[in-house]
Amino acid sequence: MSDIGQLLVIIILLLVGISAYFLVLNALFAARLTRTKTIAQSMPGRSFGIGLVNFVFFAVIAMVLLSVAESTGPFIKGLLTIPAVIILIILSIVLSFGLAGMSNLIGERIFPDLAVWKQSLWGTVCLALACALPFVGWFLLLPYVGLIGIGAVILGFFQRNQ
Repeated sequence: MSDIGQLLVIIILLLVGISAYFLVLNALFAARLTRTKTIAQSMPGRSFGIGLVNFVFFAVIAMVLLSVAESTGPFIKGLLTIPAVIILIILSIVLSFGLAGMSNLIGERIFPDLAVWKQSLWGTVCLALACALPFVGWFLLLPYVGLIGIGAVILGFFQRNQ
């Protein structure tokens, strides 16, 4: 029974942490997240395709660099590890912005009458709980939402304002 209680406390703390993180992103980068949300809402298929292609491409490059670095000397290992880590950090940042934009979109669709920060908060909670669902959330929903978010962030950088 104590394991269930500990797990529940961990889940609540993680929800509070991710919600606070997305609220801070929303406060600091409101224009970027609004653009990401708009693109994800208007072009989900294109966002998913662009997110999938870019994620696979850069993840493969990072994994190849890390695997080649394992079988080399210490100097070359450092030389190959640094770009791989930079690629992974950039992917994490783009995924973070994409998930924040998607949580804003989910909050706006589920709770249209609340304030923007409450929409973001409840959208994050709903998205996190839905993605925590075993198997369906882990292997279908989270990759789908994450790849749409990545594609929407990339499209937001390279599309012109209309």
